Amino acid sequence: MDQQKIKEAVRLFLEGIGDDPEREGLLETPDRVARMCEEIFGGLKQDASGALSKQFSVAHSDLILEKDITFYSCCEHHLLPFYGKAHIAYIPNGKVAGLSKLARTVEVFARRPQIQEQLTIQIADAIMNHLNPQGVMVVAEAEHMCMTMRGIKKPGSKTVTIAKRGLFERDFALQDTVLQMIKA
Repeated sequence: MDQQKIKEAVRLFLEGIGDDPEREGLLETPDRVARMCEEIFGGLKQDASGALSKQFSVAHSDLILEKDITFYSCCEHHLLPFYGKAHIAYIPNGKVAGLSKLARTVEVFARRPQIQEQLTIQIADAIMNHLNPQGVMVVAEAEHMCMTMRGIKKPGSKTVTIAKRGLFERDFALQDTVLQMIKA
């Protein structure tokens, strides 16, 4: 990331909204925002394959669900946060990922400016591509600050997105099992 460009942009932004970037409370804001960008947009420089490369052999092909994976992301339309939980279900095909690796995969994609629909798809596709499971289903539910703070102003409303691959695409009983497990 180009820290200097971010700092300049923040100074211009502060001037643009009518504030003084030289006043005491804002003097260090451009630097703080530049450092924050390294953290919250760090997924732009990461590849999910690193997180999913650590795999373990298994003899079974039973359903695995990692649920309530908290994530924070930033809407690419308004640059406002959206945050929530992701749930990942998959049926192995001889290999499983460490449970923390699923959470890291969510984090890699969440730490980018983007939309929730794409985030859900990226997680499902990464798991399919790297673990080659029989199927995967990703459910993401999030609250969007662009709907809470501005525009329609509906705090508490949640958006739910689902991506299904492999066995999950056609097996409605399997989908229902996962949704019931998420609710439990």
